[in-house]
Amino acid sequence: MRPHVLGLLPDALAAHLRAAGVPVRDDEARRLCSRRFSEEGDPRPVRPLSRVLLGRVSELTDDAPLEVVERVRDPQDGFVKYLFRARDGALFEAVRIPLHRPAAFSVCLSSQVGCQMGCDFCATGRLGFSRNLEAWEMVAQLGAVRRDVAAEGGRVTGAVFQGQGEPLANYDAVIAAARVLSHPTCGRIAGRNISISTVGLPAPIRRYAAEAHPYRLIVSLHSAVLSRRQRLLPVAGRASLAELADAIRAYATSTRDRVTIAWTLMGGENDGVDEARALGELLPGVPLRVNLIDVNDTREGGYRRATDVERKAFMEALQPLRAPIVRRYSGGAGTDAACGMLAARHQAPSRLS
Repeated sequence: MRPHVLGLLPDALAAHLRAAGVPVRDDEARRLCSRRFSEEGDPRPVRPLSRVLLGRVSELTDDAPLEVVERVRDPQDGFVKYLFRARDGALFEAVRIPLHRPAAFSVCLSSQVGCQMGCDFCATGRLGFSRNLEAWEMVAQLGAVRRDVAAEGGRVTGAVFQGQGEPLANYDAVIAAARVLSHPTCGRIAGRNISISTVGLPAPIRRYAAEAHPYRLIVSLHSAVLSRRQRLLPVAGRASLAELADAIRAYATSTRDRVTIAWTLMGGENDGVDEARALGELLPGVPLRVNLIDVNDTREGGYRRATDVERKAFMEALQPLRAPIVRRYSGGAGTDAACGMLAARHQAPSRLS
């Protein structure tokens, strides 16, 4: 099976070609990667390569793009949701996120088709799990968005693995994709501008800490009260909160930086003083940054967004943590932009029953 060129770093591409009997220099491998990524909406000067070499690369690697099934733009906030179809028919999504800087964007990437974590408030969890995405499929998501952004005169400056799936359950492929995206002759996105989110799998977090990756880690905690967290996130029953806290401390020690805690805020559910107190008791002495995200649950009788009063009260209750609190905008609410919603509209009814 031919490897996809978007999933290969220059040294891996060179090794693959040499194993097939193609004499390629290291600098040629770098130029081959630069040339391919210049086609992904990131134009750059690349010295010419021989037609013979280009022909052999075409024979020995895969270069097929992802199919973009649908683009949905929210007219209010400019978020754009992309639905992709893989060659096996699998559907997954990415979201183009406008940043505060003019014409700058980040891309929220999926790492799996569906998800095994089963979070009660998440549309992706209700889709079930099909398979892991390959590294190139993650890179290609960003490439498709980057081409559109470049055509409009903008730039993609960041990426976050926070779409469909649990990134640390597809650890090797996600790290491989992040390395390609951050490589200076490939994706050219600064490592500090790439984030990887997890619902909190202790063993992969400890591995991540030990490997000292330059990418930011986001722990999607959502609740620090054991009974509530287990109800909201069934995966929480696989490991104790103490195990998770130990893994988070290991990560904080290795990075010497604040740990970002993502908190999907649900009115009347996880916005009480008890949650703020429990978070402080769970991670005493660990420097935190708390990202508050409004829930986006469109089901009848689903979780509701916190009111302004509830949100303000929760933020005040978090003050003893001395942690920066950032309210992350939950964009695209009017255009099925929550993870899994767009894919769900395209799934066969039998799949969703």
